[in-house]
Amino acid sequence: MTALPPVFLHPLADRNGSPAALLLDAGRLPADAVEPPVNLLEELANGSMTCFYRAGASDAVNQALAQAGWKALPDDKVQRADDVLPKELPAGVTWVDGDWFLAQPAKPVGTQAASRALALQLVQLVSADADTHEIEALLRQDPTLSYHLLRLVNSLGMGTGRRVTSFSQAILILGRSQLRRWLNLMLFSSREGDQRSAMLLSRVALRARAMELLSKACGEDKPHQEQAFMVGMFSLLGVLFGMPLEEVLKPLTISESVQQALLAHDGDMGRLLCVVESAEQQDHAALAACLATLQLDTATYNRIMVDACVWMQGVTAGKAGTPHA
Repeated sequence: MTALPPVFLHPLADRNGSPAALLLDAGRLPADAVEPPVNLLEELANGSMTCFYRAGASDAVNQALAQAGWKALPDDKVQRADDVLPKELPAGVTWVDGDWFLAQPAKPVGTQAASRALALQLVQLVSADADTHEIEALLRQDPTLSYHLLRLVNSLGMGTGRRVTSFSQAILILGRSQLRRWLNLMLFSSREGDQRSAMLLSRVALRARAMELLSKACGEDKPHQEQAFMVGMFSLLGVLFGMPLEEVLKPLTISESVQQALLAHDGDMGRLLCVVESAEQQDHAALAACLATLQLDTATYNRIMVDACVWMQGVTAGKAGTPHA
């Protein structure tokens, strides 16, 4: 008898294509599952996103989810889409499920392409530990990135006691590690003309935070955890730009271990990437094999995924720079 099944969670999009709810498909749980980790799921039910479950065959599991504060998702309220977000939905449909945001993007308009190209150049400069004035010069070319950076640093306060008005000051206060993380997230943040952005951001934020926490659970040091986060972030750059990932990575200064994890799923970080991808595909066998290789149990995995979901909700709510453990 399975005492504790793994939880597979993913955001649902609202009618506008923004992540606004979490879904747990009880029908994908093992047939011998008794009940999901109720205490963890109660934490998510108290979060910013509505929590739904798709009823499974087990009445006991369905009842446990309902008691945890999750709501049954009626079939007529959700529509699946895997190619593109439908321009029009039936009047009664509230949610959109599926991987439509992973489809090939439309050709970006000039301003959108230029903005993302600048963000990618900034990621390259920060990863190469470039001088602050070089980073500042690029920031000045993108009003959107500049605005969000100053807003982030001022909103966090960062213990300065004063308003931050210059890029160099913001970069110094935020620190290179947090600046790198924020820029990675900004690559996926909403851009005019790309409906995929919001859902892509939720997916990549969930991947990155989960991989960072998995690395920590495996006993790795802080630099390894940071690299694991980077692998999660960069793993969907090919989808974002609509081109082979290998081509997107060429101009970036990244370590061989990060590159091998991304392109061949090799090494420790490649195995962490396998965990999150198996979870996204709701593949129990593959997930069990990945966790066994890492010597992690299901309880640890569930705790990590719930924590990653909480962090992802903060990111999608505009708190991408929130400090992390």
